[in-house]
Amino acid sequence: MIVSLTIVRYRKLFVPFALFAMALHRLPMMLQDGCTFWKLLGTGRNGTFDLQPDWQQWGLLAVWEDREAYDRFAKGSFVSKWWRMLATEGWTVLCRPMQSHGKWDGKEPFGKVNVKDIDGPVAVLTRATIRASRLKNFWSHVDEVAHLMASAPGYITSVGIGEAPVYRQATFSVWESAELMKAFAYGSKEHAEVIKKTRNEDWYSEELFARFKIIESIGSINGKDPLAGILNTVTQ
Repeated sequence: MIVSLTIVRYRKLFVPFALFAMALHRLPMMLQDGCTFWKLLGTGRNGTFDLQPDWQQWGLLAVWEDREAYDRFAKGSFVSKWWRMLATEGWTVLCRPMQSHGKWDGKEPFGKVNVKDIDGPVAVLTRATIRASRLKNFWSHVDEVAHLMASAPGYITSVGIGEAPVYRQATFSVWESAELMKAFAYGSKEHAEVIKKTRNEDWYSEELFARFKIIESIGSINGKDPLAGILNTVTQ
């Protein structure tokens, strides 16, 4: 199993095409050979959960049976050809699931895995469907957690992604190592307090948490490869 997250940027002039792609790309993704799960995603402006969308930046998270299935998609699919024609740049990170618990639309997209020792850079996906009655509570803590994460040792980059504004949100963050990621997740008192509130106040109707071993970084976003010097860069 291979998991890909692709982030593409469009020129401002092409934003209508980006919006149209959110509907148009559903059919080819449904028919894509070797793809077992996929989500077309919008992105936030500040690298995490965000009320302000970035209209020029969009994403696709997909799960593939193997590397060959992803390569077929990247080389010859309608979606990838669309990106090459209309997007100004794109960055793809390829990962292997190491740990996962929770569900996404009632599914376990990354299977049941629990590998505790992960060498090298790691990625973390945290996504949730937020209860309407808890939206105010959730959003009142977003900036605090985002600032803590961005200043944490070992933090490399993050992308705020979502299927719908406000209530179906996710963050995909990249860290130098599992140890440094865990130090932030469990060692920060402020972060721990927010996590405790999510449980005690029942903020989410559905949630998913997953960790991945990063195996490849392809292309660039905002003019650079976030993993340059950490992983070998491949030009897409």
